[in-house]
Amino acid sequence: MAAQASKRNHVDVLLDPVIHTSPGFRLLMAVLGLIMGMATAAFAWQCAKGLGVTGMYRPVYWGIYITNFVFFIGVSHAGTLISAILRIVRAEWRRSITRMAEVITVMVIAFGAGSVVIDMGRPDRILNVLYHPHMRSPLLWDVCSISVYFTGSITYLMLPLLPDLVRLRERVSGWRQWLYWRMSFFYDDTPDQRRLLERVIGVMAIIILPIAISVHTVVSWVFAMTVQPMWHSTIFGPFFVVGAIFSGIGALLTFMIVLRKVYHLEDYLRPVHFDNLGKLLMVMSMLWLYFTFAEYLTTWYGDEPIEMAVFWDKVTGRYAWLVWTMFTTCFIIPFGILCRKRTRTIPGVFIASISVNIGMWLERFTIVVPSLINPRVHLNNAVYTPTWVEWTIFAGCTAGFIFCYLGFTKLFPIISIWEIEEGMEIGADETADRIRGLIGTD
Repeated sequence: MAAQASKRNHVDVLLDPVIHTSPGFRLLMAVLGLIMGMATAAFAWQCAKGLGVTGMYRPVYWGIYITNFVFFIGVSHAGTLISAILRIVRAEWRRSITRMAEVITVMVIAFGAGSVVIDMGRPDRILNVLYHPHMRSPLLWDVCSISVYFTGSITYLMLPLLPDLVRLRERVSGWRQWLYWRMSFFYDDTPDQRRLLERVIGVMAIIILPIAISVHTVVSWVFAMTVQPMWHSTIFGPFFVVGAIFSGIGALLTFMIVLRKVYHLEDYLRPVHFDNLGKLLMVMSMLWLYFTFAEYLTTWYGDEPIEMAVFWDKVTGRYAWLVWTMFTTCFIIPFGILCRKRTRTIPGVFIASISVNIGMWLERFTIVVPSLINPRVHLNNAVYTPTWVEWTIFAGCTAGFIFCYLGFTKLFPIISIWEIEEGMEIGADETADRIRGLIGTD
């Protein structure tokens, strides 16, 4: 009876954010909606007037939009890789964080891919990828890999959601009940269905890993397959994958800490989660430093004049303040906080994750713009200054991602209820086994 009461308490606590909405939440969503509306107006203005309203021109044909694309696609690795790996190794502490991570993946891919459409200036021409495909183009490879990744990520999110949909449809009425019935299909969470579901989730966890790694590798090839200085590099594939995992963990930690506070999830998101993910973030910061050092060292040692123009522009020139800020926020701050146990607390991890989010966006910007400012055909006085249109659309994409993520928490439990219950049962069985062992020993 006590175990059943405990389960009911878990269900009530985890479903409370779905069923009840506070005035503060409504105000926040209204503010995010206003920002999205402003971004929509800016995009409409850009479509009407052309890309001339942005700061882009020849040779800077990519700017904030492509920076957002690479950054958002990188963040999407949080859900797939972290959730899939933890499921495969059967880490028990994963149960409270897998869905939080998986939702990030699905939401952020949409805004990452949308950034490419915004950058085109003529969104209708995106259909030319289907009408006139060119298989030798890395851009087509990118479209194919992201499409497969998006489809797989939605499937990987929806499968573990099915048992909770059964609980939801029994507690609500009206349009919500209709929605949950339609989304759960014919799933009733019988023992046979549960066993089959767990096997399918395990298979999907294995399948999604190489897809996720291939996506950011292909994103890197959009740069590396060109002959632009400091882009044409064999290191870009693994460098982008490491950066994607790094930024993904940072984004996941930020959302975990905010939702823990807002939704009172302290019993489910415990210090052990932040300690383990904080250690992983620290390791990724060291890997990021290794790849960054390798990239800059080989460029400096090669001393090729066109490459060195970009190198010095980054290290001591116009973009030096961005590069050194990136170095500080991607390594010095997070590593300095996370390498010591007494500072690897929840507030410390929060500061480190925010720092990584900022630093990784700056890293994407310093990859994109300085190389375009210094093309192989030299141009004098090339400069890129983003306009209000670009900044407004950037703010709108960020607000849209947060809006959709928070909207998900009001439709579905952000922590998997059935996995929490399964963990409680495993823990109870292990405790009973230990007690029986002690009794038998005595």
